[in-house]
Amino acid sequence: MPSRFWPSCPVPRGYCFVIEIKNVSKSFDQGKSFAVQNVSLHVQQGEALILLGSSGCGKTTTLKMINRIIEPTSGSIYVDGTNVLEQDPVSLRRCIGYVFQGIGLFSHLTVEENVEIVPRLLGWPRDKRRERARFLLELMEISPIAYGRRLPQALSGGQKQRIGVARALAADPDYLLMDEPFGALDALTRDALQQELLAIKQKLNKTIIFVTHDIFEALTLADRIAVLHKGRLEQVGTKEEVLENPASPFVRDLFAKPTEQLAAFRRASP
Repeated sequence: MPSRFWPSCPVPRGYCFVIEIKNVSKSFDQGKSFAVQNVSLHVQQGEALILLGSSGCGKTTTLKMINRIIEPTSGSIYVDGTNVLEQDPVSLRRCIGYVFQGIGLFSHLTVEENVEIVPRLLGWPRDKRRERARFLLELMEISPIAYGRRLPQALSGGQKQRIGVARALAADPDYLLMDEPFGALDALTRDALQQELLAIKQKLNKTIIFVTHDIFEALTLADRIAVLHKGRLEQVGTKEEVLENPASPFVRDLFAKPTEQLAAFRRASP
């Protein structure tokens, strides 16, 4: 990233994993039940780790514990080698981009102003904020000239989601947390945004943790997939590993039907 933009959060030299989740559990009822139980994961620099599973399996809870929207009941989470509980939550969240399905654009702010919100909170000068916003809008294939001064209600769902991604990237975070960001979009828009996300990851070398219940989306985006079920981690591995060597009957059954459907589609295609 050009040096004129705000510097990324530093990673200690020689540190292998930029995000680590160690034996983390979360209970919302004082231990009577667990939304997440004894989950351990690590994420390497520049990797896309997909948290895959059905609703209620603990994916979003796990994601939100990384930036302290939710506090873990037990275990430890490290970002850049430091326990998140030892970091100021506001500073931590400004160092981590967050994108979710509801988008959450501010309806009274223009497109450019929405993208600029975190840099403005960080005290960036106006010219630098605007330059950064326009750079990111162009990266997301949104014309700053045509759309920069529009309000969010004038935009399509796909355009809003692109702006949500641009806003998450505005302060140049090393990490992106994405909670089913494309789930409410039509298939064509969703596919286009998936490809744009892959391009952004390659261009900007971002580390991404992405929540989805869609198996094909996981297979499209993942360097590795972490499969969760009833709050527990069933398996984590590359796409090839989870498809060819499922670690449990649940993982085997999860991928069996989509694999059959994909094979049937390929046989039927000319």
